[in-house]
Amino acid sequence: MDAAETGRVVAGVSGSLGSLTALHRAAAEAHRTHGELWAVLAWEPPGGESGARHTLFPAQLDTWRTAAAGQLLEALDAAFGPAGPGVPLRRQVARGSAARVLVETADRCDDVLVVGAGHRGLLRPLFPSVARYCVAHARCPVLTVPPSPLERDWELAHRRNVWGLSLDAGSLDGDRRNT
Repeated sequence: MDAAETGRVVAGVSGSLGSLTALHRAAAEAHRTHGELWAVLAWEPPGGESGARHTLFPAQLDTWRTAAAGQLLEALDAAFGPAGPGVPLRRQVARGSAARVLVETADRCDDVLVVGAGHRGLLRPLFPSVARYCVAHARCPVLTVPPSPLERDWELAHRRNVWGLSLDAGSLDGDRRNT
């Protein structure tokens, strides 16, 4: 199979635990299909695009893009370590909203788009779901990956730590035993 025939598995990456879980699933899908993994991180200038139009220093845009590229490399290292994903990998950093960038990148009907479907709760009205947008607008199959069960436990432990509360490790789901 030559490069033109290789299927692409496009994964949205932000560095969050949910995106790392989705990245692992995307790598498994690329391995299963003998495809190429495209790790995509979308970035927007602080304050959004309207804020960027008012910046006095266009060089700041290069700084923000470089920071986004570093964030992608850190996420890939956190997910796979120095060994990498074990499949051909292409890294892409693109300016724009995550949902739009992912749908525009996964533009072939034989692509597979993999996104994390995290817990949004009260934030749903403020931050529209990238996964929902992708499912509604993508021209290829979209695989939404639920968060790891450990993510909820990590968030609980983090929240208790921030508030200075003690943490009973036995209360974490991963430590519960069905007897």
